[in-house]
Amino acid sequence: MIGGIFITGTGTGVGKTVVTAAVLRAARAAGIDAAPFKPVQTGAVAGPGGLRAPDVDFCLAAAGLEAKPDEASLMAPLLYKPACSPHLAARIEGRPVDLDTIRRCAEALLARHDAVIVEGAGGVMVPLNESQTMLDLMAALALPVLVVAVNGLGTINHTLLTLSALRAAGVEVLGVVFNQPDPPAGADEFIRRDNPETIASFGEVAVLGRLPHVGGLAADNAAGWSKVEAGLTGMPVILERLKGK
Repeated sequence: MIGGIFITGTGTGVGKTVVTAAVLRAARAAGIDAAPFKPVQTGAVAGPGGLRAPDVDFCLAAAGLEAKPDEASLMAPLLYKPACSPHLAARIEGRPVDLDTIRRCAEALLARHDAVIVEGAGGVMVPLNESQTMLDLMAALALPVLVVAVNGLGTINHTLLTLSALRAAGVEVLGVVFNQPDPPAGADEFIRRDNPETIASFGEVAVLGRLPHVGGLAADNAAGWSKVEAGLTGMPVILERLKGK
C-alpha cells in the first residue's frame, strides 16, 4: 500500500488521536483527500445507529468533515465497548480481531481517497488477538510509522524500545513526535530539552515535532490547534509521505 501513514505511540494516552487529527487537518488544507482509519476501537460509545469510534469522530470534527454513511464502517471496522486492550475486548465480546478484515477496509478507503491516516491502539506490542500484535498489523499494512511519545522522564527507554521493535519487524519509521499531554513541571524542563536530542541520536530517527501542552483541546478550539500545528515542525515530511512519495 502507498499513500498513507500509521500513527502509533509509546503507550496509551500519549496523544496519538491529537496528532492524527492534526495530520488530517493539515492534509486536507494541503489539498490531499485523506481519510482517518481506526482499525480497532476499544471503549466505543453508543450513538445513532449503533456503536461509534470516538477517536474517528474527534478527528473528523477537528478537520470539519463528516463520514459518508457508507464509509463510517470502513473508517472504524472493529468496535468494542470494553475500554481495554483489543485482544481482551475482543475476547469479552466473542469477536476476534482479524487482520484480513482490517486490510480489506484500509484498501477500500484508499480506493476512495488519496491517503489513509491510520491510528493504532496503545503501543506496538499491544495484542490484537491470541497470536498477533499491533506490530503485525503495521507490517501487514506496510505503511511508514510515525511514533508519538510523551516528553518526560522515562520516554528515552520507551521510545528506543518502540523504534527497535519496529525496525526488527522491517517496518519503516517516519519519525517521532513528542507530546505533552499533561501540564509540564518546571523542574523537569532540562529533561524535556534533552529527550529529543538523545532519542534522535541513539535512535537514529528524525524528530518531526514537539507539541506543547494544550488543555481541553476540543475539535473547534482554533487557538489550541494553532499551537499544536506550530509544534509539528516536520509536517512537510509527513505530507509528502501521504502523497506516496
